[in-house]
Amino acid sequence: MKIKLFSYDDLHTPIHRLSGITKLICFLFLTFATMFSYDIRVIILVMVFSLIIFHISKVDVRQMKLMIIYVAIFLLMNFVISYLFAPDQGSAIYGTRHVIAHLFGRYYITEEQILYQVTKLLKYASVVPFGMLFLVTTNPSEFASSLNSIGVNYKVCYALELTLRYFPDLTRDFTSISQAQQARGLDMSKKAKLSHRFKNTMLIIVPLIFSTLDRIELISNAMDLRGFGKNKKRTWYSKKNLAKRDFIAIFVSAFIFVITIMVSIFINHSRFYNPFK
Repeated sequence: MKIKLFSYDDLHTPIHRLSGITKLICFLFLTFATMFSYDIRVIILVMVFSLIIFHISKVDVRQMKLMIIYVAIFLLMNFVISYLFAPDQGSAIYGTRHVIAHLFGRYYITEEQILYQVTKLLKYASVVPFGMLFLVTTNPSEFASSLNSIGVNYKVCYALELTLRYFPDLTRDFTSISQAQQARGLDMSKKAKLSHRFKNTMLIIVPLIFSTLDRIELISNAMDLRGFGKNKKRTWYSKKNLAKRDFIAIFVSAFIFVITIMVSIFINHSRFYNPFK
């Protein structure tokens, strides 16, 4: 079975049945909660919650394999670069310095730096599942109609809808062009040198860009011929009203956000959890 990357599939799960605007509000609440706090205990709980939601959604992990690889590379690079540029940032934040080992020069491994960098790594990692779920469990048309229902201009909503719909089309076109080029003798296998693979990839990207421009022109002409933008308002075929499950989801997300703020203010008295005091 061929896996469609980043595409929406209605799996009839509780996550899929939520309104698009509900998922956006929940995503923002949980993202703000995670980004605000540097308490590793809270962040781990949010990460566990995100993995539970991910499991409930029944989304195939292979569908987001490429995104997971890119995110993992970004997290690893961020972890290394953060240490190289600020090896004592943890000590500056927590006010203590417990040295574990000395590497060279000014680079020491300290308990404070490990806690700080692991906390920051988990912050990013806990947000990623929410972003992935929002992308693959939200019907673009329904999401656009939800945004329009809260006052966002329908032209902006329609542009966003087309953008979300374009992800699976882009991956499909890339695969088709790549297979066509390989059938003509273009070597994209691991046996080829990295420089040759990069050059051959450019031979795929160029026709992909031109096919994208052709599609943009085709859609624009079709919209103009149908009088898109003539009226100030429009109706939506896939509009969905908020149901009880939507309000429950928003309440749970808001509750997690409030708890995060309260832990930082009343328990830690800071955004940072300091176990070294």
